[in-house]
Amino acid sequence: FAGEYAESLAHTTGYLVLITDGDHVVAASGSGKRDFEGKPISGQLEEIIGERKSLVASDDEKTFVKLTAGEYRQQAISTIICEGDAIGAVILCSREEREKMGETESKLVAAAAGFLGRQMEQ
Repeated sequence: FAGEYAESLAHTTGYLVLITDGDHVVAASGSGKRDFEGKPISGQLEEIIGERKSLVASDDEKTFVKLTAGEYRQQAISTIICEGDAIGAVILCSREEREKMGETESKLVAAAAGFLGRQMEQ
């Protein structure tokens, strides 16, 4: 299910979409997905998930988080909450420096994370 959802979101937005659990990228869709599929997530991303944070950042900002070994310039991250537990994240990534992510992308990943969290509860 996560793979289909990532594919739909990537098709709609044009961004690389990653869905993680607490340890690995479980689904990836969009340009560059092979760089991320099945890869372990970074300690920084584990902290974001554990702290239930959401963020939007560019690679030149202090808040930018290394996700895995893949390369990208922009990111929007939202934690997936299921039955009160932080279980993973939905992430939009872009290699384009000129396309800054903002409030729209932040709300999109938050909605996607909320949807996935509710689906997991069923």
